[in-house]
Amino acid sequence: MKNTLALILAGGRVGELSVLTLSRPKSAVPFGGMYRVIDFPLSNLMHSGVEKVGILSQYRSFSLVDHIGIGSWWDFVGRDRGATMLLPSTGYRVGDWYKGTADAVYQNLEFIQQQNPETVLVLSGDHIYKMDYQPVLDYHREKDADLTLAFYPIKPEQSSRFGVAEIDSEDGATGGRVLEYKEKPHDSEFSWASLTIYLFKPSVLMAVLKKNADSDSHEFGRDIIPKMIEKKKVYAYKFSGYWGYTRTIDEFWQTNMDLLGDSPKIDLESWQVRTNLDHDSVQDRPPARVGRNAVIENSLVHNGCQVDGEVSHSVLFAGVKVAEGAVVKNSVLFFDTVVNSGAVLDKTITDFDVQVGVDCVIGEGSNETPNKEYPNLLKSGISLIGKDVSLPPNVKIGRNCIIHPEMKENNFKEMKMESGTILS
Repeated sequence: MKNTLALILAGGRVGELSVLTLSRPKSAVPFGGMYRVIDFPLSNLMHSGVEKVGILSQYRSFSLVDHIGIGSWWDFVGRDRGATMLLPSTGYRVGDWYKGTADAVYQNLEFIQQQNPETVLVLSGDHIYKMDYQPVLDYHREKDADLTLAFYPIKPEQSSRFGVAEIDSEDGATGGRVLEYKEKPHDSEFSWASLTIYLFKPSVLMAVLKKNADSDSHEFGRDIIPKMIEKKKVYAYKFSGYWGYTRTIDEFWQTNMDLLGDSPKIDLESWQVRTNLDHDSVQDRPPARVGRNAVIENSLVHNGCQVDGEVSHSVLFAGVKVAEGAVVKNSVLFFDTVVNSGAVLDKTITDFDVQVGVDCVIGEGSNETPNKEYPNLLKSGISLIGKDVSLPPNVKIGRNCIIHPEMKENNFKEMKMESGTILS
C-alpha cells in the first residue's frame, strides 16, 4: 500500500464522553490500561503497510501531538514514510477551525497533492478494531470505484446512531454497490453501519470537496456520500470482525470490559497494538506489585500498579494503587489513580491522578436514577471522576454521578452525593 495516503480524522471532542474529553480529543482518550484510542487505527495502518499518514486534529491537540510525536512508535519514519500532524490553516496563516469532516480534508488538499497518492484512505481516529486495509483496497481497485466504504452489520433499530446504507448483493459477503445512504436516520430498515473508513480516488475526492466548499454543511456522511451515490461508483466492503464504538460512556466502558474474560473479544496479543511507551512514562515504570493479601480476578493490571486490596472485572492503567482493604470492581481507572484503604468503587471511571479517600464509596445505590442534567448520557450506573480530583475520606457517591476535574476535598460541602448529581 505504498501509494496509499491515509488521513485520520482525530481532532474532535465528543460531548457524550463528558469530563473524559474536557482536555483532550476523543482519539487521545486512554484505553485498555496503557493505550490511547488512536493507537488502534495507527497500528492497523502499520500492519497494513501504509507508510504515509496525515492526522487531522484541532481540539486541545497537545495530548495527541505529544502522543504521536514523529510516528516512530508505529514505524512511520524513513525516507518515504511519515506521520504528519495537520492543524487547521488557510494558506500560510492559522485558519478557522475545521467546520466538519469534509472541510478538514478540504483544508489539506495541498498536502494530498504533494503526496500524489493513487488512493486516499480516510479513517476515524476513535474506533477500537483490528483490520487489514489491503483487502478493502484490492476490492476498491477491482471495482474501479470512486469511493468504497467499509460497513459493519447492525440491528435496524440502532440505525439512528450511525451512517447506514442499503447494499446490493452483487458480491455477496464481500460487498456490493451502495444503493442508498442515510446519516443517523430516525427510522430506517438499513442494517449496515459505516465504520468511517473511506477509500477515494484522489481526483474524485478533490472534485467533491471543492464543490462542497461553498455549502453550509461539510460532513462526509451528511453531505458528500449521499450525493456521490447518485452520480459516482460507490461500493461497500463488509467487515465482520470486532468493532468497538466508543462514542458514549456506556460504549467506552463496555469496550474496556471486552478486554476481560477467558476469551476476550479484544485480543491485544494477537492484535499487536503499538503505543507510545514514552507517553505517560509507561516503559519506565516498574513491574506491577501484588501484595500477599491482594485478590485480583478477571482484570488487567499494568506496569507500576500496586495492588494490596481486591480488584475484580476492572482495568487498571499504569501506576494505579489500590490499598489493602479497598475494593475495586467493574471499573476503569486511568493512570496514577490512588484508592485508599477501605474505599469501595463499583462501575467507576476515573481520569488521571485521582485520589480516592479512606472509606470513600463510589457507586452506592441502584442504577435507576439517571444523571439529572444529562439523563441520556449517564443512566446505567457508571460514575465519572475527572482528572486530578481528590475525594475526602468517608464521602459517599451514588451512581450516574459526574465530578469535574480538579475538585478537592474542600469542594465537598456534603459528605454524600446522591445518584444522578454533578459536582463542578
